[in-house]
Amino acid sequence: MKAMKILYILPVLVLFSLCQAHTDFFTSIGHMTDLLHTEKDLVISLKEYIKAEEIKLEQIKKWAEKFDAVSETAIQDPEEFLGHPVNAFKLMKRLNTEWLEVENLVLKDVSDGFISNLTIQRQYFPNDDDQKGAGKALLRLQDTYNLATDTISMGNLPGVTHKATLTAGDCFDLGKVAYTEADYYHTELWMEQALNQLEAGEESSVDKVLVLDYLSYSVYQQGDLDKALMLTKKLLELDPEHQRGNGNLRYFEYIMAKQANQSATSDSEGVEVTERKGRPKDYLPERQKYEMLCRGEGIKMTARRQKRLFCRYYDGNRNPIFVLSPTKQEDEWDKPRIVRFHDIISDEEIAKVKELAKPRLKRATVHDPLTGQLTTAQYRVSKSAWLSNYEDPVVARINKRIQELTGLDMSTAEELQVANYGMGGQYEPHFDFARANEPDAFKELGTGNRIATWLFYMSDVAAGGATVFPEVGAAVYPKKGTAVFWYNLFESGEGDYSTRHAACPVLVGNKWVSNKWIHERGQEFRRPCKLSELE
Repeated sequence: MKAMKILYILPVLVLFSLCQAHTDFFTSIGHMTDLLHTEKDLVISLKEYIKAEEIKLEQIKKWAEKFDAVSETAIQDPEEFLGHPVNAFKLMKRLNTEWLEVENLVLKDVSDGFISNLTIQRQYFPNDDDQKGAGKALLRLQDTYNLATDTISMGNLPGVTHKATLTAGDCFDLGKVAYTEADYYHTELWMEQALNQLEAGEESSVDKVLVLDYLSYSVYQQGDLDKALMLTKKLLELDPEHQRGNGNLRYFEYIMAKQANQSATSDSEGVEVTERKGRPKDYLPERQKYEMLCRGEGIKMTARRQKRLFCRYYDGNRNPIFVLSPTKQEDEWDKPRIVRFHDIISDEEIAKVKELAKPRLKRATVHDPLTGQLTTAQYRVSKSAWLSNYEDPVVARINKRIQELTGLDMSTAEELQVANYGMGGQYEPHFDFARANEPDAFKELGTGNRIATWLFYMSDVAAGGATVFPEVGAAVYPKKGTAVFWYNLFESGEGDYSTRHAACPVLVGNKWVSNKWIHERGQEFRRPCKLSELE
């Protein structure tokens, strides 16, 4: 029995060392892999409890077998498994919701082993915000990549290795995530999917009446009164005494009668029906162009311009190191000029950078233009860490390589930023440089504006995750071991607004990148100023 208690405590110690305080798990696949190990430990603990207490409760066995099957598959390749957004969402749901159901079942017994273990570990589990964030990530992927609800529910995503499906209960939970945001467009889509799966005969604890209640209301909020009335009648066929359903039926019939008595030009005062139907109003003006580029659509370069792009061996402007061993350089775009360096960072260097960064990954932040402070934002979903030159020879070697290939001074550049994108991980269109209305953006650094950006791709991405430039229509796709480089400022020091770019949501896979933001100070003789601001 003492040995068993030691077994129960070990996962707690491991977990405590990994995450002493809750963080936004869903924003980093790298951190979510730790949760899979935690979940595996819980499965083992659950099995040991069942064996030790000789309890043959069939319901608990089913839970154990379900979790064990998922964990066994996932633990073989955690990052690839969590690269499928449905798997990542269901991990959030299992640890936030379903393990609580297991706890409630086991609480019927007075034994303390498994319960004490699970109760202690629960304080380090994903919370409601994580489950909600994972749900919103799935909705974001659905919109960006024009995915039908049944496509996601059936797990038919490109490039997946571990196919995963959504139950009617999962679909219902996604609809509720949208509902809490007053996003009735997505509420309707996912409540309909839940209803379709229930009507197809899927067994579920979700009540069809409850689904119809949400569905009819979300349809009404979008202005489709006829459909709302039809759904309400369908609800009342299942539950004739449903209080809200009967109230809604009378109200809908009253509105329709009132509308029938009005002329086409009469004022519809008192009819509380939203005219808009579709995706919620957006704050991003180039949303359509941005999402088209993420899908591989949109602006294409003319054949004449395409012919001017070349691949070459590059010696870093006759840098002695690269004269004997030049690098492979490829033109990705002409204006702004974006170049890709191939085989520029090794697998061993990537592994070391990830090893150094992973324990320090924190939710990525952005500058709030109103307060000037760093804050988290829905338009940047990832975790990042900063690595200094002195921390490891690999970091120093990488920084030196960037300096040799760009010819720019790295002594005033920012530290190497490492980022790992989570479920639907993205960074919506933004500028790397400070505009005229942000004179104090980098004041505390004292190194001037960001003159250029160097971006390493440290993983391949099965689907999605491109770096796109909506102003010009460029799309650069992740390829492990490569890096892309561009200037944010003209030689005059004026900002190049065509460099506005974005990291598209990761549809399937795990995206690791690291970047170097290079500043103006120290580049005066390396990149002299020109007289014309556009030169």
